Amino acid sequence: MTLMLPAEPGHARSLTALLPGLRDAVTRPAGHGWLPAARSAVIVLVDGLGKATLSSRAGHARFLTSAMSSKDVARSVFPTTTATALTSLMTGVDAGAHGIVGYRVRVPGTPHAANQLSGWERDGLDPESWQRARTLFEDADASAFIVSREEYRGSGFTRASFRGATFLSAADVAERLLLAADTAARHDGAIVYAYAPELDVLGHRHGIESGEWTDGLETVDAAVRAFAAALPEDVGALVTADHGMIDVPRRGHVLLEQGNPLLDGVEVVAGEPRMLHLHAHPGDADRLLSAWRTAESARAWVMSRSEAIDAGLFGDVTPDVAPRIGDVLVAARARVAYYDDRTRDKAGQSMVGQHGSLTSDERLVPLIRLGAFSRR
Repeated sequence: MTLMLPAEPGHARSLTALLPGLRDAVTRPAGHGWLPAARSAVIVLVDGLGKATLSSRAGHARFLTSAMSSKDVARSVFPTTTATALTSLMTGVDAGAHGIVGYRVRVPGTPHAANQLSGWERDGLDPESWQRARTLFEDADASAFIVSREEYRGSGFTRASFRGATFLSAADVAERLLLAADTAARHDGAIVYAYAPELDVLGHRHGIESGEWTDGLETVDAAVRAFAAALPEDVGALVTADHGMIDVPRRGHVLLEQGNPLLDGVEVVAGEPRMLHLHAHPGDADRLLSAWRTAESARAWVMSRSEAIDAGLFGDVTPDVAPRIGDVLVAARARVAYYDDRTRDKAGQSMVGQHGSLTSDERLVPLIRLGAFSRR
C-alpha cells in the first residue's frame, strides 16, 4: 500500500539541522554554512509554538512576527512530541537513530510503556544507553550551556538528551533568555540552548485558542524582544519550537474502552493520543492493521511499522530501535485524540491542546533569526 502523507515545504529546514548550523557558524570560516558567522550563538526553544498559530496571532506577538519572514520555517520530526523533537535537536539525528520514538515507548520484550519525559527513574531506563546517539554538545568544539528550569536539572531526560552541556537555571522565561544572552556574550564560541516550556503547558491546559494561551504568547514575545536587545551584534540567535499544537474538543475524544474490537490483539498501547504506537500480540499485527484501517482511515493515517520505516518517518532506523516502534501506528489527521480508557489515570483526557501527528499545524514551527544571524 502507498501511504499518502502530507507534503512538506521545500524551504523548511529540519529541526535536526539547526544545532549543526549553529556549530558551523561559531567554529568555521564565514560563508561555510547556511548561517552567517557569529562569535557565539543561542537557540531559543519555545515549546509548542507552531508556525501557523504564531502567524494567526500576529497582533499578540508583534516582535516575533515582525522578525519572521514567510520562509522562516522549520519542520519538526516524527512524532511531533517534545521528547522526540528535543532529542533530535540535540543529536542532529531522527528518532530511528536515537531511539526516543515517542512520548511513551514500549520497552522491548516487556508489557511496559515508559514515559520518555518524566518516567526514566520509575521505569528503570538508563539515560546513558536508552538514548543511543551522541549529542552535539558532547561533540562540540566550543563550550555548551543549557538554560532551563531548575526542576529539570539532573532529570533522566536531561541526562539522556543534553549530555555534554553545563546546566544553568532561572525562574521565568524573561530571566532565562537574558541569562542565555549574557552567557553567550561572556563565552566566545559558546552554543547556548534556552528552553521556554510555558506556552506548551498553557496549551495543554487551556487550548491555543484560549485567553490564557494568548496572554502567555504576549509574555514570550516581550521576553524575546528584551533578549534580542541584549544580544551583542556579533552573537547570533535562532528562535524555534519543537512542535505546534491543535485544540481537540471533548467531542473529538475517541475512548477505547474494554471490549472495543480495535483493542483485540493489542498487547501494549504506547505513544500519545494523536500518535498511537499499538504493539500486537504475536500473529495479530496484520489483523490489527486491517481493523484500524477499516475503522479510522477517514480521520487518521494508519500504517504498519514497516510502512512507516519505508516512508522515512523515523529516519534511518537501527535494528535495536525498530522494536520500540508499534506494529501499527495511528497518526490523527482530523481533530481527534485516541485514549486507552481502560487505564485508571484519566488526567490526559483533560488536555485541550495536543500534538504528535503529521499535520502542518503540529509539524511546522517558526525559525526566526536574531542578532548576527539576522544578516541574510
